Order: sequence, then structure tokens, then C-alpha cells
Amino acid sequence: MTDTPIRAEVLLPTQELRDDLPFYTKVLGMRMDTIFPADDPTTATFSGHGLNIRIEKGVAVEPGVLRILTDDVAGFADGATELMAPNGTRIEIAPLTPVADVPVVEHEYQVRRLRDEAPWVIGRAGMHYRDLISSRLGGAIIASHIRIPDGGPVPDQVHYHTVGFQLIFCYRGWVDLLYEDQGEMMRLHAGNCVTQPPGIRHRVVYASPDIEVIEVGVPAEHVTTIDHEMELPNGMVNPDREWDGQKFVHHEKDKAVWTPFRIPGFKSRDTGISAGTKGVAGIHVAQFEAGVTAPTVHDADIHFTFVMEGRMTLQADGQPSSELEAGDAFVIPPGLATHYVDCSDDLELLEVALRGDFTSQVVG
Repeated sequence: MTDTPIRAEVLLPTQELRDDLPFYTKVLGMRMDTIFPADDPTTATFSGHGLNIRIEKGVAVEPGVLRILTDDVAGFADGATELMAPNGTRIEIAPLTPVADVPVVEHEYQVRRLRDEAPWVIGRAGMHYRDLISSRLGGAIIASHIRIPDGGPVPDQVHYHTVGFQLIFCYRGWVDLLYEDQGEMMRLHAGNCVTQPPGIRHRVVYASPDIEVIEVGVPAEHVTTIDHEMELPNGMVNPDREWDGQKFVHHEKDKAVWTPFRIPGFKSRDTGISAGTKGVAGIHVAQFEAGVTAPTVHDADIHFTFVMEGRMTLQADGQPSSELEAGDAFVIPPGLATHYVDCSDDLELLEVALRGDFTSQVVG
């Protein structure tokens, strides 16, 4: 590459340039940079809002669509969100800053089994994704089983997500991560997890061979934005910083305290995520100990469980029993009585609930 300036522009057609000049300058607030020929103009160029356009009479191109992004939608173009330019170009006015709008949860009971061969797809940065909630509960949540078969350096960039909540749980292997204001690179080992608060800049650096993680995000469709300016690590350590009211939480299993679980016969370790998110979400790792389990009901809006080790049979009122093993997952809607039976001694579950301060009770 040379130091010669380069500029890109979008070419648009027109039938009569004089009709377009006031629209693009006065209505859309763009600057006219050139116009020619002087005696009977047929071409003009405009710039503004990060865009260069060239309008030319008689060119054989489609009029297209321009999207103008602003956080003052009501104050732009008298509040119109769709406009039609004289040359036929459609103008859409949309918010500049993405918002994590969480749809109303469409509650359902769902079981997803690894042996049913849910497809793996190649996603961002070459990682393999397997969907753990096929319906995504109406778009309210996405839960993914992610793997990087070969490990090694990950071709990732500093980025952030517009989310309401996001969890990264290391299921197998380890992965090196960088987070804004969290110091030097951290290694997330199997059994440990982190939250990624809304907007926190981060980057995946290196992964062990056969790394597997469970990622949970709310809502299901959320925007990932590349930050081309920030470099990580950024030299700051601020564990008390909040992003939209949530702290970065790094839970390490070796430092965890085990207590009785909400289901008899199990113990659990609280990851501290409910406290760190002010109740937005609660994450527990539960292990079967011994004894007799009991049916329970809960009032969480979203309740998702991933079987990490061992085997169990899931019974739910009005549903056929499901024999589950490592790699399987299930969703239980609020108010549905379920019973975990035939639990193997090595049974270990990852339970994700939104909200984190939900209540659960034994029934029957």
C-alpha cells in the first residue's frame, strides 16, 4: 500500500439531479462536495454521517437503501424512520447504539441430547457451535456448546457484546482470555467460569487441544462489535467496576464452598454470579451425593441445565422420561414438577437460572 489517499463512495442513480440536492443536504444533513458540469449538472457527490455518495444521472444501477444510524432518531428528519429520496433511494433511520431487548420468554419443556447428533456449525473465529436450546425460548436465550478441536492460537479480535447476560463456562480443557480492566491474561480451567458483562471488551487468545465451553447469552440474538481501538491487556485492574450494573465474575472451583443444593441428595457450589449481576442470573454446579431425591418446582423465568458428567433420568409431569448423559441439556419451565432419578455417583450438572434469586420447593 502507498500513502496515496483512497476514498470509497456509493454510486446512486437519478433522473433529475436538481430534485435530489435539497433532500440530501437539508433533509439528511449531508454536505455537497462536488457538482458538475456547471451549465447542466448531472453528477454530485455528498459526504456525511461516515458515508460518501455519488449521485449520477442516467447510470444503470439500483437506487438501493441507505441506513442512517443515530441515537436521536426522534430528532433526525423530523422523527421519520423511513423516507424515500427523489432518486428512489430508500432511507432507513435506526438507533446507533445496539440495545439488548430481551423478548418475552416462550416457556416450554425441552430436552436436547448429544447422541441425537444436533449439528455442529462453524461460527465466529472458526469455533464449532452446537445449539443446546433449539427454540431459544422465543429468542430470549441462546445456549451453545462450543469447541475448538485443534486448540492453539485463536484468530479473535478485541470485541464486546450487547447483551443482558452472558456466561462462559469451561467444560473441557482450558482457554486463555483477556478482559478489560481485569489485568493480565487469565487461564480459564475446566470447571471454572466467567461472566461477560454488557459491553466489556475481551478477546480469546489461546486454547488447549479439544477445548470445550458452554456459552449462555441473553437475548439469543445479540450484536458483537469489534473494538479496533482498544488493546488488551489495557493495564487496568478494577474488580469493582460495573457494566450496566454487572461486575465481571471469575469463579474458580478450587476456591468454592459446597453447600446443600435445592434438590435433596445433591450438593452445589454457588459461582457468585447472582451477587455479581445483582440477581440477573444465578449459576450453580451441582453434584449428586447420595440418598433419595425429590420432585421440585421453581419460579425462574428461564431455567437451563447441562449434564457435564454421569447419568440420570429426568421425569416431568405429563412428559415421557428422558435418560440423560454427559453432553445433554434440558429446559424446565416455571411451575412444572420435575424429578431427577437414577442418578449415577459421578453425576454433575451446570444449572443456569434467570433470575438468579428464583425460588424452588420440594413437592409431593
